[in-house]
Amino acid sequence: MSLAEPIRVFVGADRSQQLAVHVLENSIRRHTKDPVEVIPMVDLELPIPIDPRNRARTGFSFSRFCIPKLAAYRGRAIYMDADMQVFKDIRELWDLPFDGRKVLIQKEVKHLDQTLKLDNAPQKRIKQCAVMLLDCERLDWDIDRIVAQLDRGDYDYEKLMYELCIVAEEEIGFEIPFEWNSLEHFDANTRLIHYTDMGTQPWVSTRNPNAELWLHEVRQMLQSGLLSWEQVQAEIQAGYFRPSLLRDIRWRHRVPGALRQWFDRANASLDRACGYVPHKAVYEAKRARNQAVTEYERRAAHGNN
Repeated sequence: MSLAEPIRVFVGADRSQQLAVHVLENSIRRHTKDPVEVIPMVDLELPIPIDPRNRARTGFSFSRFCIPKLAAYRGRAIYMDADMQVFKDIRELWDLPFDGRKVLIQKEVKHLDQTLKLDNAPQKRIKQCAVMLLDCERLDWDIDRIVAQLDRGDYDYEKLMYELCIVAEEEIGFEIPFEWNSLEHFDANTRLIHYTDMGTQPWVSTRNPNAELWLHEVRQMLQSGLLSWEQVQAEIQAGYFRPSLLRDIRWRHRVPGALRQWFDRANASLDRACGYVPHKAVYEAKRARNQAVTEYERRAAHGNN
């Protein structure tokens, strides 16, 4: 592999996360020595499954399956979600060997609440696909064909998204360390933190315990001119970021630890007073999908599908 080849990172996102992608990109470039190409997959034209039960849960759920074609079926590609931040050189992830596999995903999940595990439930390896390394030359993915197979009933949304059923089991490698998709956890070994809880992501909530990591990245971007206060304000006015974020960026790191909880509660009150609703568009789309599912099932029951 040529060292001159840029490290290609495709990021799944919708319009509400466009600035979060910018922060993720900065964190990647800041820690990586080699050339990096970050491709936000925002507002791709994706086919919609007929059965609403198989429709994407977010505006970018299916975008990862477009990557090999977007990469002209050449070379490697990394997939990431927008709600992430990187702390180490991404070449460490890029250089993982495929060893005959077509897709590499996460080894294991750590630091989760053990009480969430059901007693006597069958143990099945979870396929964590929020970070993936893809061998684009050996993946013939085409989103139109994938959705057509959903419509034909070859598989359903759960099998596609949670089991990655379009790739043979022996062609999937569980090789990406947890530290490259650290779910809401940060320590000295963390390479990438994933703010996976939509309700507490630092740009929409005052309740994320790792918020200062993301806020620090934003402050650095503002200081270096890679981001402007006007851009942040525009996202707030659009309803994508919380109104109190400006206060957090300016002041939170200067607030004594003993007063942090008071400061966060005051900011949360400000957001409520402004009528801010985190991820409003996502939840509205979810309600619309649920209504479509109900109508689809009603029509199917009466033979009118």
